[in-house]
Parts: sequence; C-alpha cells; structure tokens
Amino acid sequence: MKVSRLAENMIGSEIIKIGNEVNDMKARGAQIANLTIGDLDSNLYPIPAELKENIKKAYDANLTNYPPANGLGSLRKSISDDLMQRYNLDYSADDILVAGGSRPLIYAVFRCIVDPGDKVVYPIPSWNNNHYTYLSAGQAVEIETTLENNFLPTAADLQGKLDGAVLLALCSPLNPTGTMFTKEQLSDICRLVIEENKKRGSNEKPLYLMYDQIYALLTFEDQHFNPVSLFPEMKDYVVYIDGTSKAFAATGVRVGWSFGPSELMAKMKALLGHIGAWAPKPEQQAVAEYLPQTGEVDAFVNDFKIKLHHSLELMHKGIQQMKADGLPVDSIRPMGAMYLTVKMDFIGRIMDNGEQVEATADLVFYLIRAAGVAVVPFSAFGNSRTMPWFRVSAGGIGVEEIDTMLPRLKAALLALK
Repeated sequence: MKVSRLAENMIGSEIIKIGNEVNDMKARGAQIANLTIGDLDSNLYPIPAELKENIKKAYDANLTNYPPANGLGSLRKSISDDLMQRYNLDYSADDILVAGGSRPLIYAVFRCIVDPGDKVVYPIPSWNNNHYTYLSAGQAVEIETTLENNFLPTAADLQGKLDGAVLLALCSPLNPTGTMFTKEQLSDICRLVIEENKKRGSNEKPLYLMYDQIYALLTFEDQHFNPVSLFPEMKDYVVYIDGTSKAFAATGVRVGWSFGPSELMAKMKALLGHIGAWAPKPEQQAVAEYLPQTGEVDAFVNDFKIKLHHSLELMHKGIQQMKADGLPVDSIRPMGAMYLTVKMDFIGRIMDNGEQVEATADLVFYLIRAAGVAVVPFSAFGNSRTMPWFRVSAGGIGVEEIDTMLPRLKAALLALK
C-alpha cells in the first residue's frame, strides 16, 4: 500500500512498544509493576468527587450536542478567573482555547507557527517535541541537557541557538523528569527570548515560547514559575498549555486548554475546528462548575500531591539505598509531576540469556522479564540509545506494590554480570 511520505517516515512511540510488551505479559498472567505510564490508576487516584458529580449532572441534562469550537463560554470564563486568581495572569475568555486534552493544542501550536524548514528549538529529554516538529516539517534544534541542571535547559545552553527560530518548546515540571525551572533559570531564558524578538522586524515571524505547564499544580517543595508572570512583556510571545488531566487525575476526561496571543489563538481555533478536537460538552460544563470552587480544588490537589510525593519518595529512597549498596544507580529528588528520574548504568553487562546490554531498551525488556518492572528509557524522549537514565512513573502503582517491587528490581540488577 502506498502512503504519504509523512506517514512512511513517521517514528512509532517507544513508550507504546514497551506498553504493548507489558500488556502481553499481563495477559499471560504475569505481575508487572508498570512504571511507564504518564497516566493514573483511577482506582488509586479517582477524579474529584465534585467533578464526577458535575459530569453526571451534565449528561442527565442532555448536554450531548456539539460545544462551541473554542470551548464553552462558561468554562473559558472559569479558566480566565482561575488564571488571575492563581498566577495573576490576565487573559480574557476570548484568548483561551479548549480542546480534548493538551495534545491537540500542542499540535495546533506547532502547525500554526511552524512552516516547513522553520527552526524549532527544544531540550532533550522532552516529551514528543521531536514528533510534533516532524509532523510540522520543522527543522529540529535539539538542546541536550545535563544532570547538573536537572535535565532542564539553561540560557547558556540556548545561547546562539535561537537565531532565526520560530518556536522554543519548554515544559515545567518537565515530562519525563519531574524537575522544575528555578526562577533564575526561567528568567534568564525569558531575557533571551525578549532579546531575540527585539532584533526582528515587524514583517518577521516572532520567536514564540510554548510553555507546557500541565503539571503546574503538582509541585512538592519547589515553586512553579511561568514566563509572563516574571516578564509581562513576554505576553506577546508565550502560548501556554494546561488542563485537567494531571492535576485532577482526569486523564480520560479530556479537557485541556491553551491561552496566549489573540491572533495565534484565533488561528489555532480555526485549525482545531477543522479537526474536531473539542472536549466533550458535558465534561466542559462539569469543569466550568468545578474550577471556581477553589477550596475544594485546592483540597483535592493537596491530598493528591501528598500521595504522589510519598510514592515517589519511597522509590527515590529505594534507589538511593541500592546506590549505597554499590549498584551503579542514582535518582534525582522528586520535585513535581508524577515522575522520578532514575539512573541505571548497566550498558555492557551480560543478561541471564547471555546477551549483552547494548542499549537502554535492552535493559528495559530484561527488567520486564526478570523483575516484572517496566520503565521508560530517556531514548524515548530524544536522547541516545545508551544514555543510562530512565523515567519512572508513580501514577499506576500503589505503596504496597512499590514495597514489593524494589527488592525484585535490586535482585535483577545484581544478576547482571
């Protein structure tokens, strides 16, 4: 069958490949601690009770026809009010676009900014920026980050890379690491963006910053910072990605939103109107009613964060104990989101089948088989096949399962020769 060049050269998801292996083994009766998913076990982490009731009420009221292309006015007003209350960000309901989760919004950002051959700058590791750049025929400029900076880009890393670029894609807390920009890190980057845009003429496309803060409410001890709150003059250049999926454990509810410069948001609305990527109307109405209940929202998020943080800390302490016992492993203190960044440096070791660990993916499939533990290598987020760092998610695992998983993981790593 003949297909388009875009389809022919598209790269499949490494995370989905790992997930398929896990699902196949589970179907055969294997017990797998699935630490791969950026999702949440809804039995461990149900959505807020008030939000669930609001969804039920909306369906009972037969709100099952098409919503407006840019989202219900009531929801956009609730989002606008929440942005002002939480971050002192002044965006009208007209500058907010609602869609079926954050993915279509990110796709729309790329397609409405990037022309074929345009430079797109993003750090690695990061989630899916390489794929969105490919889908928009952009020229990828990948910035490899370091452990010393918690795998987040610095202004020094970006210096000289933004010349002529049209899009800089950032995320904090970061998927896959759960690490966060400090005020100083983000401020220095914002100054670079402002400086670059001052160089450009009125007929030139600006350098936009896509700032994905879908995990902004899921921060532990550190404070979340955003560009426009730090530098109001950034408002002409920043387009935000946010939504309910992570902070409200509502990944399947599919209500995400974006906000930014009016002209760009209008174009994104037109694009997504053709695709039909809107969120279901009952869920939109439910979120519109829930979001203004600040006390209930904060109570849910705080309780949710405590549970996530506890699970991540348990895994962090387990990895640090293995490090103290002499294994070549390490981890970064949990800062936010649902992820722990873990190092397992076993390239070159021999597995129980006599084969060598030549790439981190080899270690992944060995651990699934030998320990019943599934993790995601940073190669799935743009890094090399041998970079020994991994994303570990606490979203689909409870405390008891963590306690039983860690000894299995240690035993499997010790068995590598």
